[in-house]
Amino acid sequence: MTRINLLPWREEQAERRRKYFLVFLLAVALVVLAAIWLADRVIDRAIDRQVARNNHLSKQVTVLDSRIKTIDELREQRRQLMERMKVVEDLQGDRSSGGRLFDELARAVPDGVQLHEVSVSGTSVEISGTAASTHDVARLMRSLEESSGLQDPGLRHVRADDAGAGNAFQLRVRQRASGEAEQ
Repeated sequence: MTRINLLPWREEQAERRRKYFLVFLLAVALVVLAAIWLADRVIDRAIDRQVARNNHLSKQVTVLDSRIKTIDELREQRRQLMERMKVVEDLQGDRSSGGRLFDELARAVPDGVQLHEVSVSGTSVEISGTAASTHDVARLMRSLEESSGLQDPGLRHVRADDAGAGNAFQLRVRQRASGEAEQ
C-alpha cells in the first residue's frame, strides 16, 4: 500500500487560510478605520454647522436686544411726550377758566348787587360786595348754585352798612372742574 503524505498540502492550505484571514482582518481594520474617519468628519462638520448657527443666533439676539433697547427708549420718549401733552392740555383747559368765571358771575349777579372784590385760590372763589337787601344776597346765592360753572356757595357774613347804603356781604363759592358733572 502506498502511503501519501498529505501533511504538506494541509500545511499549505492552513498557511493560505492564515494569509486570507490576515488580509481579511487587515481589510476589516481598514474599513473600520475609514468608517471612524468618515464619522469623525461628519461629526466635525455637524459641530461646525451648529457653531455657525449659534454664532448667527448670537448676532441676531444682539441685534434684537439693540432694537428692544431702542423700543424702550422710544416708549420712554412717548411717555414723556404724553406727560407734556397732558400738561399742555391742562393749561389749555384752564386758560379760559378766568373768562368763564367772570361770565358766570356776570350772569348770576342780580340787580341791586354790586361786587367789589373777587379773589380766586385754586377752585375756591371769595366774593365780597354790597347788596340793596338781604333778599338780593339770597338771589345771588341761588343763581350761583344754579350756574353751570360754580357750586356750593356759602355765605361768610352779611353786615348792614352804617350809612344805610345797603348790606356788605362776603361769600365763598367753589368752581366746578371742567369734567365735573352737575348734580
